[in-house]
Amino acid sequence: MPDLAGTRDYYGKTLVDLGAENPDIVVLDADLSGSTRTSKFAAAYPDRFFNAGIAEQNCIGMAAGLANVGKVVFASSFAMFITGRAWEQIRNSVAYAALNVKIAATHAGITVGEDGASHQALEDITIMRAIPEMSVLVPADAIEAGQMIRLAAETPGPFYIRMSRGNTPLVFNDSDYKFEYGKSQVLMDGSDVSIIASGIMVYIALEAAKELKNENINATVVNLSSIKPIDSKTIIDVAKKTGAIVTAEEHTVYGGVGSAVAEVICQNCPVPIEMLGIQGVFGESGKPDELLEKHHLNVNGIKDKVKKVLKRK
Repeated sequence: MPDLAGTRDYYGKTLVDLGAENPDIVVLDADLSGSTRTSKFAAAYPDRFFNAGIAEQNCIGMAAGLANVGKVVFASSFAMFITGRAWEQIRNSVAYAALNVKIAATHAGITVGEDGASHQALEDITIMRAIPEMSVLVPADAIEAGQMIRLAAETPGPFYIRMSRGNTPLVFNDSDYKFEYGKSQVLMDGSDVSIIASGIMVYIALEAAKELKNENINATVVNLSSIKPIDSKTIIDVAKKTGAIVTAEEHTVYGGVGSAVAEVICQNCPVPIEMLGIQGVFGESGKPDELLEKHHLNVNGIKDKVKKVLKRK
């Protein structure tokens, strides 16, 4: 059984560490600080924490104002609400002015579970990566999440960082991993097919690759955690090496990670590509594992896509 940890927990912990290092760090939340773990920062630095209430547009407006006077601002809520309700403010007040606001969202994807369709952000990568100036990051595990938060705090400009609700398997070792902005990581090397995954699907992709190896299919596995800017070079390199790609994401296939990879591939080295993700439907209430299975976001789902794309190779 792999070690588990929560991306949102490491977010809260890293915020507290950053608060001690930089007095200009300010944190805002939209009445969900217990769930987003910004409550940890609020307890440590109450004078630098502001609860905007259930008013995400105001939360982003406040964040823009604070950034405009030199603060490094983290603004948090559930991914569905902070990107959906406040998209105009994010676009016009934050990104248009290239302000130093970091939108750190939790409870993304189908694994929000029992809260159902109204709370399951499945379109957030699409709408955030379409905004000019906006960087979009999706950690593969809690260790990468903590490093992303630190990098975002140290890097000027707007960021969207997408995190999960539940605890997820650790992919990396904190002592020897370093997240690099705009870079992806080849976690397993193979010659037959490339599996390019993001978020919780990275661990699942590694498990699928291990099973595929027993069937004499050797897969390269890539962690695409920097969605924007995207690591075009690595994508092109693995496409040329293996000649076939499968993408895997806990997000709609329309405009998400699969689309971002396809944009690179079709312009540089066209190869067959299959996209595993939510197929253009809303979520629903259910246990996270059951929802992942329903949408084939599991080892067997990846293996099926690999075998399908190999027939097209």
